[in-house]
Amino acid sequence: MSRITPIRPESISAEFKSEFNTEANEASATGSAKTRRTFIKAGGTLLLSVFVPQVSQAAKILAVRVWPAEDYTRVTLENDSELVTNYFTVKNPERLVVDIEGLELNPTLKELVAKIQANDPYIKQVRVGQNKPNVVRLVFDLKEEVSPQVFTLQPVGNYKHRLVFDLYPASAPDPIMAMIEKGEWQSDNKPPQIAPTIPNINPPPANVPKPDTSTTIARNDTKAEAKLDPKFEPKPEPKADFPPKEKSASNGRMITIAIDPGHGGEDPGATGRGGNREKDVVLSIAKRLKAKIEQQPNMRVMLTRDADFFVPLNVRVQKARAVQADLFMSVHADAFVNSSAQGSSVFVLSDKGASSAAARWLADNENAADLIGGVNIKSHDKQLASVLLDLSTTAQINDSLKLGKVVLSEISGINKLHKGSVEQAGFAVLKAPDIPSILIETAFISNPAEEAKLTDDAYQDQMAEAILKGVKKYFSRNPPLAKSRFT
Repeated sequence: MSRITPIRPESISAEFKSEFNTEANEASATGSAKTRRTFIKAGGTLLLSVFVPQVSQAAKILAVRVWPAEDYTRVTLENDSELVTNYFTVKNPERLVVDIEGLELNPTLKELVAKIQANDPYIKQVRVGQNKPNVVRLVFDLKEEVSPQVFTLQPVGNYKHRLVFDLYPASAPDPIMAMIEKGEWQSDNKPPQIAPTIPNINPPPANVPKPDTSTTIARNDTKAEAKLDPKFEPKPEPKADFPPKEKSASNGRMITIAIDPGHGGEDPGATGRGGNREKDVVLSIAKRLKAKIEQQPNMRVMLTRDADFFVPLNVRVQKARAVQADLFMSVHADAFVNSSAQGSSVFVLSDKGASSAAARWLADNENAADLIGGVNIKSHDKQLASVLLDLSTTAQINDSLKLGKVVLSEISGINKLHKGSVEQAGFAVLKAPDIPSILIETAFISNPAEEAKLTDDAYQDQMAEAILKGVKKYFSRNPPLAKSRFT
């Protein structure tokens, strides 16, 4: 089993001159031939104390991956067996030091150095070295103080064992302030107000021309003519051609829409025969949709991810609630074992079971994203899913169905529908108790013809436009209630 031990700062020597020395290799070393280890059972809470002999065969690193993002940076080491890991942070300058036992330095691990990008928000560079036999040390030089999460993942899907380093900022940014700094949180999208005309209270000058009375005379003549000729039919007076007032869908306040591009980072989602990945396609569609929505008056958008990184399902929901979203739309590209499956679909949450076997199968696959993308079990709120489901009200589901129906109707104009009605299933990402939420399967990426559509700029733009039309129709029929929010 794997073991990950954070070393306390007080156990690190004050004379920390070189990160590749042996002063802090093992905070609790006893010097005996056998060392007592603490193991954490993956997926559980049982703690075991056992005696482990020295590792006889070095593990092998199979791949290294880095996923930089503003939210956090993830570093993943994929290996052929479980690893024993110790780590600690060092100040002035900020560093994260990781010792991996049972490992010999190989060319694949050395590739990690070149994978750190200059624009990474948190990692300046990484150094890799053989600290001592069977122990490799990684030193991450950081751009700011971080709160590291280090954990392992069991084999799943196409992945073997994974050792994951998630580097979060020490002070988590407020989501609304982050959008304000990016210029994405607009308080008012109304056009500039024209200065009102000040009425002239002074009396008019004496030479003002007299009003034209021709209209009055003409009307009097018409009445006279009607008396002389009983068959006379006066022409109807022309009505002023005023454009009808557009019904406001926002009740005078900003509407906030959360768009969730599915998958990302370690979780590619479905992959088409042409090698196109769901996570890339849906991010492109989501960005197009965001740009279109933000062109509308009184609407703003929050993306749960704006780059290629993984966001746990519960965090996607939390992000939407943090900005008090009025709508939540998760964008996906469907896949099935049979490549002939085709069409677009819209799903909402169900509290009574799936509406079909296919809906249940899809929900199970989408809910497995946390296993593939990689969630730190120790920091994951295991009760969140059940709590959110319990809080989901009939009203929320009914509103989601209304939204889903109009969006599905608009999508039917650009693509075939896999099913002509909105389906329901227990999607974890739709479990915000107070936000109408839908999941849109834009097309089947497993179908070669629809895979070509999904990668076509014109189709992506049409899909975004159709979703926008559905959103506008929903709000025109269901104006949002006034909320106490920062606008």
